[in-house]
Amino acid sequence: MKNILLATFLFIGIAVQAQSKKKFDKPTVVEASCGECQFGMKGKSCDLAVRIDGKSYFVDGTTIHDHGDAHSEKGFCNAISKALVTGEIKGDRFKATSFTLIDDKK
Repeated sequence: MKNILLATFLFIGIAVQAQSKKKFDKPTVVEASCGECQFGMKGKSCDLAVRIDGKSYFVDGTTIHDHGDAHSEKGFCNAISKALVTGEIKGDRFKATSFTLIDDKK
């Protein structure tokens, strides 16, 4: 009985771990903006976030201030931009290893 219980908890732990991590080894286009201002996320101040497959994640590895004035007309607090990223989703955060804004020429 103990072995069945242990195996069940081990299986659940592995399944949860697998669901909370997703790697992006190849550059992937995502939406990027201020999590609070544009994506409606709960936070304490303006913070960089990405939206991947309809879900928003705060970003670690770069900040909202590393990419220009967030409060300018096309800044992250006023517009949603496209970015080319690599990294990994860990839990509810995106750990960026690279983050490059895509120039939107319209």
